[in-house]
Amino acid sequence: MPGIETPRAVLDLDAFDANVTALAQRAQGLPIRVASKSLRTPAAIDRALAHPQYSGVLAFSLPEALALHARGVRDILVGYPTVDRRSLKLIFAEAGAAKNITLMIDCPTHLDIIDRARDAWTAEGQGDHPAQRVRVCLDIDASYRLGEGVLGSRVHIGARRSPIRDTASAVELAQHVIARRDIDLVGLMSYEGQIAGTADAGASAKQTVVRAMQKRSVAELKVRRRHIIDAVRELTELEFVNGGGTGSVESSTVEGTLTELAAGSGLFSPGLFDGYTKFRHEPAAYFVTPVVRRPGPGWVTVFKGGFIASGVPGPDRVPTIAWPPGLDYSGLEGAGEVQTPLTGPGTEDLRIGDLVWFRHAKAGELAEHFNDFLVVSGSQVIDTWSTYRGEGWVL
Repeated sequence: MPGIETPRAVLDLDAFDANVTALAQRAQGLPIRVASKSLRTPAAIDRALAHPQYSGVLAFSLPEALALHARGVRDILVGYPTVDRRSLKLIFAEAGAAKNITLMIDCPTHLDIIDRARDAWTAEGQGDHPAQRVRVCLDIDASYRLGEGVLGSRVHIGARRSPIRDTASAVELAQHVIARRDIDLVGLMSYEGQIAGTADAGASAKQTVVRAMQKRSVAELKVRRRHIIDAVRELTELEFVNGGGTGSVESSTVEGTLTELAAGSGLFSPGLFDGYTKFRHEPAAYFVTPVVRRPGPGWVTVFKGGFIASGVPGPDRVPTIAWPPGLDYSGLEGAGEVQTPLTGPGTEDLRIGDLVWFRHAKAGELAEHFNDFLVVSGSQVIDTWSTYRGEGWVL
């Protein structure tokens, strides 16, 4: 990449497009809502949405949803509850926002916060405007609890998300929504992170246990989710039932309870997605950084590189060294904030200024470190796509 300053983030457009198609094929006709947190690059979101099987966005924050709405994105589901009162007031102030953005809730307090934001907006001189209805979605806990009947929540496998787990609690919250003025319950969502976000490949005892857990979780969730959906639909008509993720497309699709899937990580296919048995997407997102030192025989040092993924700290949170082959981290330094020593036979042909290619362990988090992606096709740089950071979005 002569003449291009590094470190830089790079997106292989051919691999990205192949992943868009592969994910759609895996979904077997179900619409896919783009999980924007896994991309955090407006042009990448737009390109996915251009495919006929992708519809709508699953945003991670209300400020992000408002920023995407201002760019023309419609049908946005905010995947997490918000207590951002300023942004909630903007839902009423910005034309069309209340009709196109759906808020996530999992308790009556979230409804109280929405109502107070509406009251504050009205008190600020907007009383002559007609009341705008707010769309909300119930977040249903999709985690797996081993021996729940005896152990309760003590063995909880999956994301700690919603307190709404069974039919009774879902119905009770749905009734709270129905009783509120100008708030419409339009959907249900449940994210099975213990399946979608947990790699299952490998012959170790741990991976054998993971596969057994996932099989049991798929069976348990299919029954529980169906009961919840049926009960809520007796109270009100739902526009959508959302679930799944890149790692659980197969099981989510055949379950028969969902009207749409949510996925995004598979479009970039980060390092953590190398460890799944049911699919393999093409690595599409990289960062490149130059060799700046040769501290001794069998060693090179590259600039920066310590882009560690969120989650439980461990070796799987470190960037994958993609090229050249034969490189490994220093056991004492690892991937560093300002420098990353590398060792192994792959160092032999590297010189000062040569580039080493890495893949972040998680998809969208790479965009938090760079203002843009260099978009390449084949051996050519064909475009530059700004990330949220490059757009100046603080979300």
